[in-house]
Amino acid sequence: QVQLVESGGGLVQPGESLRLSCAASGSIFSIYAMDWYRQAPGNQRELVAGIRSGGTAYYADSVKGRFTISRDNAKNTVYLQMNSLKPEDTAVYYCNAQIKHSDYDTLFAYWGQGTQVTVSS
Repeated sequence: QVQLVESGGGLVQPGESLRLSCAASGSIFSIYAMDWYRQAPGNQRELVAGIRSGGTAYYADSVKGRFTISRDNAKNTVYLQMNSLKPEDTAVYYCNAQIKHSDYDTLFAYWGQGTQVTVSS
């Protein structure tokens, strides 16, 4: 019913930047929140940043001041601008969206397939 497609991951050196994108498509009436999570090997998946439909953004303490989340509601797309990347930012980054399929529907959570971000010299 809904697909989330992430892009923009890669290998960068410490201090460099990357921009992740996540586009949602399919049976979408509205999207409440779009979030970025990450999971490093051996660690639990953690919330990195999120943004609600009205534009309210929230961040994990570890990325505040370095990452910026934004959203294009017309394109059902969320972006994560990551600056001053550190080796500890290395992880698979996943997009999550909370979506309604109709006006009377409840929210459903969908996940993307993940994109690898590696920060290494």
